[in-house]
Amino acid sequence: MHIIRLKEQHLVIRSILLCFLGVLSLVGSAQAETPVIDALGNPLALRNVQHVICSGPGCLRLLVYLEAQDRVVAVDDIETKRRAFDARPYALANPQLKKLPTFGEFRGHDNPERILLLNPQPQVIFKTYPTMGHDAAELQQKTDIPVIPLNYGDLTAHRSDLYASLRIMGEVLGKQERAEAVIAFFDDQIHQLAARTKDIPDDQLPTVYIGGVAHKGPHGYQSTEPAYPPFLFVKTLPVTRLGDGSGKNLQHADIAKEKIVEWNPDYLFLDLSTLQLGESAGALYELRTDPAYATLTARKNGKVYGVLPYNWYTQNCGSTLADAWFVGKLLYPDRFEYIDPVQQADTIYTFLVNKPVFAEMNALFNSMAFRPIPMQ
Repeated sequence: MHIIRLKEQHLVIRSILLCFLGVLSLVGSAQAETPVIDALGNPLALRNVQHVICSGPGCLRLLVYLEAQDRVVAVDDIETKRRAFDARPYALANPQLKKLPTFGEFRGHDNPERILLLNPQPQVIFKTYPTMGHDAAELQQKTDIPVIPLNYGDLTAHRSDLYASLRIMGEVLGKQERAEAVIAFFDDQIHQLAARTKDIPDDQLPTVYIGGVAHKGPHGYQSTEPAYPPFLFVKTLPVTRLGDGSGKNLQHADIAKEKIVEWNPDYLFLDLSTLQLGESAGALYELRTDPAYATLTARKNGKVYGVLPYNWYTQNCGSTLADAWFVGKLLYPDRFEYIDPVQQADTIYTFLVNKPVFAEMNALFNSMAFRPIPMQ
């Protein structure tokens, strides 16, 4: 038991140390300032800004990662709604955000008049998905407040966009060191996951399928991601890569039920966002009642597992990584011998949002995450 605890502590210390080294490299180098351009193409002269708002999916999440949530003067209306399900760790860790005034509707549908009535006035508006809802340039013209467009990015093909956005926000907020620490943390987590599985021969990879993946709302079991990040971070063989490989690089796809049955994956995973559809619809209901799915070997053998949704008001980076650690532990227990996926999830959440929120979030999804799901 002591050896296991020491191993777990070593992993936590290693991640923190690498993040710290990333900060030192920033401080010790002669790196130039990250250029910041507003929506009208003008360089932004403001630095160490104290009053901001965040528009668009995921924008406020990035601000929380930078530990600057105390500078938010208003939120969009998704933050103030009470829902039975919520898979946004940054919101669960910061319930005070629900009490702030609203400046518009979610997905970037800002209200310039409300923004102008805010007290204190935001000095800067950060806006992800800058053409969604109220166009960033038009919003800046109507409010005369600098709007900073950001590409949200992700942890896979568009990681450079994510990192650029963190650095831009860090530059404006005087949070450059924290931005570099977050980037170093992401890189270290992804490196650790890959290092444990990179030498597994391709002919020994288990076949896997994830269904019920959220895409602008909950879906049934045919909804998947051919390039599901947790499958990419640990070496697996998603069945969507079999056959002609169609959809291999797509972020979302609806797979014919007949193909899932034909592929007959070794392991089935369920994105728990599908529970929003209720007890008589959605992916879990289909897995439990559809005769076609009843023929799947993994279903017969109890190898159907719940994972946390990560597509919830765009991608929650912490949940992506947490799911990857669970998948790795499940598929390759000998290579993740000293890893407890729940503890690892809370290590990630504590670093990113300053609170271990796994249990709170999992409770909202009937405690089905990171465990086999009963088929009756």
